[in-house]
Amino acid sequence: MLDSRQATCIIELVQVLRGPGLGENGFVQIHISTNDGVPIYVQIVNQVKYLVASGRLAAGAELPPIRVLAERLIINPNTVARAYRELESAGVVEKRRTAGTYVSDQGSPLARRERVRILTGRIDALLAEARQMDIGFDDVVKLAQQRHAAMQGPSHEE
Repeated sequence: MLDSRQATCIIELVQVLRGPGLGENGFVQIHISTNDGVPIYVQIVNQVKYLVASGRLAAGAELPPIRVLAERLIINPNTVARAYRELESAGVVEKRRTAGTYVSDQGSPLARRERVRILTGRIDALLAEARQMDIGFDDVVKLAQQRHAAMQGPSHEE
């Protein structure tokens, strides 16, 4: 018999999308979890928005048909259809009659807004955690500058 932690790991599914316009490796992943309290259609919407914003899902890339994605994720096709409708109303994707669902060519403003939204959430979480650890804002900024410098690599000056 499985305990809840083991079941959580088993229930998480991964869908790999392949095709043109799908980033440098030619694929992206969508992770679905039934245990995090977020509706599955919202998880799909958020992840597709993130993939578009990050450039891993390029304009013109075709999303899998509703039934195919539903079968691979082992979810109801209505869930995928709802996610696609949300993405279409947000301007992230467009449906082409009898041709499928594609990432919209007008993704750049969304991409910028979505990147800023994602970073804002991460910054908020960092500042809240720093506050809980009693680390001041100036120390957080100094640490961010140090990490930025370290990520730039060794200096090429002699």
